[in-house]
Amino acid sequence: MAFLHDLPIADLIANYGYIAIFVIITLESAGVPCPGETVLISAAVYAGSTGNLNIGLVIAAAAAAAILGDNVGYWAGRRWGMHLLLRYGHIIALDHGRLKLGQYLFRRHGGKIVFFGRFTAMLRAYAALLAGVNRLDVRRFFAFNALGGIIWAASMGIGSYYCGRSIEHIVGPVGLTLLALVVFGGLALWLFVRRHEARLLSEAELAIPGPLA
Repeated sequence: MAFLHDLPIADLIANYGYIAIFVIITLESAGVPCPGETVLISAAVYAGSTGNLNIGLVIAAAAAAAILGDNVGYWAGRRWGMHLLLRYGHIIALDHGRLKLGQYLFRRHGGKIVFFGRFTAMLRAYAALLAGVNRLDVRRFFAFNALGGIIWAASMGIGSYYCGRSIEHIVGPVGLTLLALVVFGGLALWLFVRRHEARLLSEAELAIPGPLA
């Protein structure tokens, strides 16, 4: 889908409107590298400056696409992800115990990852896939995914609609700040796991007894 990056976003929005918004954000949310957030921002700015699109429908299309795409990624990860890791995970030092530990940690914090992942470029395309691989409870995934998709679409859409092109200068620093927080949080979690791995492995075994399937 790299060709999508070569097409002018404004032309896609002007020619295909809500369909372009829905398709591109769905693909990005399902794990395909696409400029989903750029499309949302551009569509909202276009709606505000031309009146050719309705901002309510722009937000609705973006939220629906985010939720649908994340569901595709979640069920793909749930259906095939763990099977592949159980078979080939040892190649990247993911033995059975560490895979079970991943599930255990995702059960405790998976909702936060799914929600906040919607607002960061690195996680937006893969948080749902990871949630599926680590068997995050379906109801928790649905709740946090829907909440994240709706708030993301509404906040980015309304902000872009009223602030116009100036929002592009805001999104970059905000995105970098969120990315830094995610990286810092991930590093802190990694250090914590390394220090307490034996205890956490025991807790994971108690919480998820028996072999992973």
